[in-house]
Amino acid sequence: MNDQERRALGEEKIKDVYAGDVVVPPEGYAFTDIMLKQLFAELWTRETLSMRDKRILLLGIIAEKGETTTFKIQIKASLKRGEINPEEAREFLLFIAQYSGYPRAASMLGPVEEAIAEAAKETADSAQ
Repeated sequence: MNDQERRALGEEKIKDVYAGDVVVPPEGYAFTDIMLKQLFAELWTRETLSMRDKRILLLGIIAEKGETTTFKIQIKASLKRGEINPEEAREFLLFIAQYSGYPRAASMLGPVEEAIAEAAKETADSAQ
């Protein structure tokens, strides 16, 4: 597969992973070009782990880093893709509190509830 094919695959995969909520970066910036060709065209397309498994692993890493904005984006995409449900999203916070600390988990309560509400609204809107 050549670089253009890898980039095209990466563009399709980023749209899939984020349920269309993340804008595909334009070509020509080394950081995002490499990200699309490697992270999305190669890593996210591997089949050893399911999309749900990859997402849960990623959510744990992001939670440990305290990245509330990124956590919300990932939760919302996971909800929209049907990988998790709202109860599971809330349950994640219980584990995060125990392994990463209550302050870190508490900082994610609002973003999780926002993601649940936004995903539900967007899903309902697209069904109409």
